[in-house]
Amino acid sequence: MDFRTNLERSIALIGFTSVLLAASGIMPASGGEKVLFAFGGSDGALPAGALIAGKHGSMYGATESGGSSTRCSEGCGTIFEIAGDGREKVLYYFQGKSDGEGPSGSLFLDGSGNLYGTAAGGAGTNCSGIGCGVVFKLAPDKTESVLYTFQGGSDGLRPNGSLVADTSGDLYGLTIVGGNFNGSECEQAGCGTIFEVQPNGTKIPLYTFEGGGDGAYPSGGLVADGSGNFYGTTENGGGAACGGDGCGTVFKLTPNGTESVETVLYSFQGGTDGEVPMDGLIMDSAGNLYGTTARGGSIGAGTVFKVTPQGTETVLYSFKEGKDGGHPEAGLVMDGKGNLYGTTYYGGSHGCKKTGDGCGTVFKLTPDGQESKLYTFRDFHQADDRGVFPQASLLMGKKGLLYGTTTAGGVGNDGVVFSVKK
Repeated sequence: MDFRTNLERSIALIGFTSVLLAASGIMPASGGEKVLFAFGGSDGALPAGALIAGKHGSMYGATESGGSSTRCSEGCGTIFEIAGDGREKVLYYFQGKSDGEGPSGSLFLDGSGNLYGTAAGGAGTNCSGIGCGVVFKLAPDKTESVLYTFQGGSDGLRPNGSLVADTSGDLYGLTIVGGNFNGSECEQAGCGTIFEVQPNGTKIPLYTFEGGGDGAYPSGGLVADGSGNFYGTTENGGGAACGGDGCGTVFKLTPNGTESVETVLYSFQGGTDGEVPMDGLIMDSAGNLYGTTARGGSIGAGTVFKVTPQGTETVLYSFKEGKDGGHPEAGLVMDGKGNLYGTTYYGGSHGCKKTGDGCGTVFKLTPDGQESKLYTFRDFHQADDRGVFPQASLLMGKKGLLYGTTTAGGVGNDGVVFSVKK
């Protein structure tokens, strides 16, 4: 199985220019998939991060590669808009220079129509010669501006996941590596950072992970509560389990300038409780946090979990790596009835001959722990446009539809935008 962590995928970008108990059974599948758009390389490839809602039924997203630039071997990435009828419009082509390269997370849309995001590379000669990443803004007139350029080292590198904004317009996010290179447990990479970028481009470092009990390699972005605290996950760290690297954490950050306080709410142990949370969290009205782990659980195929504000973890479902799916790499969305929806990267069937582990699923988990498979991705052929291997969280739309992306499949094998009925 070609199972990759966000850290491995992030470091691979250096080569560019180059809720509630486990369910006792599976309910019958329902709904169906519709491919809205299949990427073809020049219009983008490898869609990254969840789609976000725009005006009049449109959606926005980013692709890590593809586009028009020849500076990157497979294109430097794009920002795109998908209309309600499936028409795609490329809003921006990254050039891999000062503007950035490889946008790697979900976008954020403000009230004026500006889009914000991060790109994992570009903008400079540091970090193996391709730059350390940027925070960018795309105005409604398609003008891109870089708000901050990372310098590597203690400043952080490879910004990863989505951004979140406060009422002042300050942006908060993560770098999966960088930070404290001296004395950390992450060797020469650094264990990652949490940062704030103000509208004028001033960057404030909020926290540097040390790779021990506090966690290592934060991924997936942050979620905020009403008191100004932020919550997220790290893929590793948190203790001596999982070969001494730690199995990952759920953390809370209370900002206070450079003296922000980080608290680990839960450290995964790598058993039935889960291992390696690879995406961000969602929060309900009571302050409970929900997410997924790509490994661990009853047979090691990943979990859906809940963590209370006091740090108590409950496994809501353990994947069996069969028809129910396996190894979720994306986070969750929740409807008004408390049902959770997500994707698994593998599982669902025995298709996808290159891996033999299935092509992924879209699933639903009810509050009483019943998991149902809404859709199973299957082997694609050049004659059709089906997608495979979903890696990003879903977007909950109107009329009972969920929208998402796959990292592969489609007529060009560059990924697709799809919808599935709930």
